[in-house]
Amino acid sequence: MIVTRRNALISGAGLALAATPLRAQTTKLKWAHVYETNEAYHTEALWAAQEIAKRTNGKYQIDVFPASQLGNENQINEGLSLGTVDMIYTGVAFAGSIHKPIAITNAPYVLRDYNHWKAYRDAPLFRQIASGYEGRTRHKVASLTYYGARHVTANKAINKPEDMRGMKLRVPPAPLFLMFTKSVGANATPIAFAEVYLALQQGTVDGQENPLPTIMAKKFYEVQSHIMLTGHITESLVSVVGSHVWSKLNDAEKATFQEVLMQAAARASEAIRTSEGLLADEFRKLGKTVIEPDRAAFRAVAIPLHNDASAGAGWSRAEYDALQALAPSS
Repeated sequence: MIVTRRNALISGAGLALAATPLRAQTTKLKWAHVYETNEAYHTEALWAAQEIAKRTNGKYQIDVFPASQLGNENQINEGLSLGTVDMIYTGVAFAGSIHKPIAITNAPYVLRDYNHWKAYRDAPLFRQIASGYEGRTRHKVASLTYYGARHVTANKAINKPEDMRGMKLRVPPAPLFLMFTKSVGANATPIAFAEVYLALQQGTVDGQENPLPTIMAKKFYEVQSHIMLTGHITESLVSVVGSHVWSKLNDAEKATFQEVLMQAAARASEAIRTSEGLLADEFRKLGKTVIEPDRAAFRAVAIPLHNDASAGAGWSRAEYDALQALAPSS
């Protein structure tokens, strides 16, 4: 058989191709949330996306869609089940619409402070409760992020619960937020996050409640004169990976996603906590009236509702008692 130079070159090229492993096909994922691009939740999501791409050698490319670009909280939760989004940040109260116990920390004053929140994040109790959500949805709760202590804003001073009686208060459209409004006698007005500024500006509602970093990022202070440091809810977000994604990851990839998302959550949590310590003074510099109300009075009217199903409670007494018994690690 005569082997021409051309045949030899073709043959050699074929051998070279066979010896070179094909790069894994890139899988693109959509991560949706409702927060602004300058908030730690978004910047840490971007970091996590880059880190996952790096650790999986480019197999997974995650595009992050902030500021309700892919829908409000309820819509992105639905999208996760439909497979139109692949990952989300969502408030625990929204996850609680599927599995009520995961919303337990959104009961007003159920957590004592940030250290109590961290103890819960790191405790088997959180993983136990999260597993109930996972069992219902097959989605993966990868991490818990500190959203901040929620405070009330209005165009008047509020010093005690009675000052909120009859007030039209915007709350997120998740049932458990009604526990706080019920405790103070306010009229709950559920409005999607992206629409809150306009509702305040137009007087559709009298006030709203959110952590200080959110009040700054969403510029709610432009249309509200008073910030009351009620600290009534120690809010959390869960990072959730859709079942249609999680089920296709191998064990090493699952470990990578879990580790990176937990690292991103810890980084965002510390950033938000640091920001909270600075912002009260920043609001004062902007000419806002910052009030430290009678928190003991607010707490006293909230605690009786903690295990009241008619007020939105959906956890067992054992879960509640276990949460109250948690103490920060030394």
